[in-house]
Amino acid sequence: MSIKYAMILAGGKGDRLSVLSVERAKAAVPFGGCYRLIDFPLSNCVNSGIYDVGVLTQYQPRSLIEHIGVGRPWDLDRKKGGIEFLQPYLSRTAKGWYRGTADAIYQNLNILSRKKIAHLLVLSGDHAYLMDYNPLYSYHLERDADVTLVATRVDKKDAPRFGIMEVDGDNWITGFEEKPFSPRTDIAFMGIYVFRMEFLVEKLISNAREGKFDLVRNIIVENVGKAKMQAYFYNDPWFDAGTVRAYWEANMHLLEPLPAFNLYNPDWMVFTNRGHYPPTHTLEKADISSSIIGEGAVIKGKVVNSVIFPGVILEEGTEVVDSIIFNNTVVKEGAKINLSILDKNIVVGREAIIGYGDDFTPNEARPELLDWGVNLVGKGSEIPPRVIIHRNCLIGIGIKEERFGERKELKSGEVLI
Repeated sequence: MSIKYAMILAGGKGDRLSVLSVERAKAAVPFGGCYRLIDFPLSNCVNSGIYDVGVLTQYQPRSLIEHIGVGRPWDLDRKKGGIEFLQPYLSRTAKGWYRGTADAIYQNLNILSRKKIAHLLVLSGDHAYLMDYNPLYSYHLERDADVTLVATRVDKKDAPRFGIMEVDGDNWITGFEEKPFSPRTDIAFMGIYVFRMEFLVEKLISNAREGKFDLVRNIIVENVGKAKMQAYFYNDPWFDAGTVRAYWEANMHLLEPLPAFNLYNPDWMVFTNRGHYPPTHTLEKADISSSIIGEGAVIKGKVVNSVIFPGVILEEGTEVVDSIIFNNTVVKEGAKINLSILDKNIVVGREAIIGYGDDFTPNEARPELLDWGVNLVGKGSEIPPRVIIHRNCLIGIGIKEERFGERKELKSGEVLI
């Protein structure tokens, strides 16, 4: 028996990714040199034989919808099944904007009813991992669970970012805390659920009457010890790229000589909607090491331990180290970029320096995100020639050269939005 239908929660705002997710849903954030985060759950679905998928969208859905289209790269452009966008709407029963993850599913119960499914797979749209969902489904059925949550072990210092579980010797869930300040265990919830439909529908309807709209808080936490909840342990790499640092680290992991997160396995491909780019061109003075270079990039400078997306142009004398540069950004002659994330369509002026010095003063607007040295530059911005940008700086979306005025330097922690 296999899973018939999956719902992907892809409407999240992703505030902890700052300017990277201001004008795109978190699930649409670029990743790994040619992908978007949504590509991973979609590819896992089709590789697991699931060809009927609903994508729940809400916040800034345009780039996500344009990327997925009719689902052709994932073989989801089908008359029976295929991919379907489930966006909020107004009707006699629908209330408009989704008020939470549970409400998003509740407002689409009519679709689930038509599917006539006994169990529902619910996935987060913004995590990167490679997983066959069929062993999970078999485990869920064998244990006769009302809900099975996929769990992984995380470093204790990272645990406060996640929902943390306690389990007994048979993996029945005995406790669940959402983002606890002092976690009791290192068992983190991965945002993957399998629900028995009778249980889920009953809880969604009763919670909607009481104004409760969150899957974790109102369906999981409130029913620990009452419902039959199983934990299914996943031991392979999994990245919740929900913060700037986690996102940067996940991309850097791909640059390791033998990354445990293998994107090159022909038996488990990660599919994506690729743009129409010419081949990558590395010129005579190019110097590239430990990096990913996307299609259509033109490299005349030095690239070390970095992820370069398609269409990026690095002119002569440029140097990019420990950085991520999104599509179609141009770095002019002699510019240097260190420990920075640049969104798409940015122009970095000649001999500009982004990421400089030993001052790690936290960012004045987002100190909780930018306190470890990284700089963020929003899409469509222009960095003037010879400007020096120190550490933990935040430059907003569409900032033009004239916005810098006479300034030739941004001190560590400064903001320009």
